[in-house]
Amino acid sequence: MMGLWDRFKLLFKIKTSSALDEMENPVEVLDYAYNQQEEFLRTVKRGLVDVATAKQQLKQQTNKLDNKIPQLELQASNAIGAGREDLARIALNRKQVALVELEGLESQLAELELEEQRMIAAEQEISQRVSSFRTHRQAMVARYSAAEAQVRTREALSGVSGELGELSMALGRAEEKTDRMLARASALDALVTGGSLEMTVGPGSDMVENELRKLAASAAIEQELTALKSSQHVQQRAEPKDQPLVLEMESIAIDTPAEE
Repeated sequence: MMGLWDRFKLLFKIKTSSALDEMENPVEVLDYAYNQQEEFLRTVKRGLVDVATAKQQLKQQTNKLDNKIPQLELQASNAIGAGREDLARIALNRKQVALVELEGLESQLAELELEEQRMIAAEQEISQRVSSFRTHRQAMVARYSAAEAQVRTREALSGVSGELGELSMALGRAEEKTDRMLARASALDALVTGGSLEMTVGPGSDMVENELRKLAASAAIEQELTALKSSQHVQQRAEPKDQPLVLEMESIAIDTPAEE
């Protein structure tokens, strides 16, 4: 079983790795690696210059010893000719010391030449690697920039960002509401055209009630006409002189139901 402290350390590593991954910029990493390689190449070149300088100094020392040895031999020969064996011994001793020094210088010079050749080969190899890495870095930076542009474009087009997502949802709701309103208008138009909807007066009125009202009104009109007819007959009997007028009123009363 994983203890509490172990779980805490694991969670800390996960969070730290995630945070570092978000902070890490591939372009900056490539630039840093390229700068490090260039710095290493400059170090190799400085070392190559130092080796060449030391090699030149050894050559100068070797040349001096090469020129000194014949002089010592000449001194020893002159000392023997002058009967000074002690001086000749000193000159020959110096010659031996010079020969030993010359041998050491030649050995060091040979080592420096080998080191110079190795450093020249290393400098050429590193230069080639730096040049290749430079080309690779430029290609990687271009690819990374293109990938960033593609991601931004995809986010803009697909509405991944919050603003575009909300706008898309609002447009969807507006389109849905418009479709509902159009469908309702079409349904109402169909009902009006089919006669299912009619203008009514008063609350709760419908077609049946309207028809009953029409029948009641017709009945009331008939009753009034009948009453008028009865009244006209009574007047006609009472006043015979006004017969033409009564006949005219009866004609009007008779024609009125027909117009209704």
